[in-house]
Amino acid sequence: MVAPYANWITRKAPWLEPFGILALLSVLIAVPAFLMIRVLEPGLVLPALSILLFAEAAIAAIVARSIHVHGNSDNLTVWNIAGAFAMMGCAAAIFSEPDQVALFFEQPVEQHPDTPP
Repeated sequence: MVAPYANWITRKAPWLEPFGILALLSVLIAVPAFLMIRVLEPGLVLPALSILLFAEAAIAAIVARSIHVHGNSDNLTVWNIAGAFAMMGCAAAIFSEPDQVALFFEQPVEQHPDTPP
């Protein structure tokens, strides 16, 4: 009597795997995003968020590649999650201004006394 229930659970288990990975990646994105909002200036949040989302998309794509997920499945796959993160990263990059991106990547250059200006 236990066997049919065990078969049902193992048959439905692969469907829950992408949601577990989505939950893990969402937690991994929520904590740095919260810290970025609290630490960075408001103009620098969108460029930093776009970089974070692109990094999460790359991590999700590496996970999908390493566990050999087929992209032509009817269910939600890790490839779909990677694509969603990439699309959100593109949206954050589009909504950020070029000046904000330049400020984000700008590093103070210190002149040494022995180098000419």
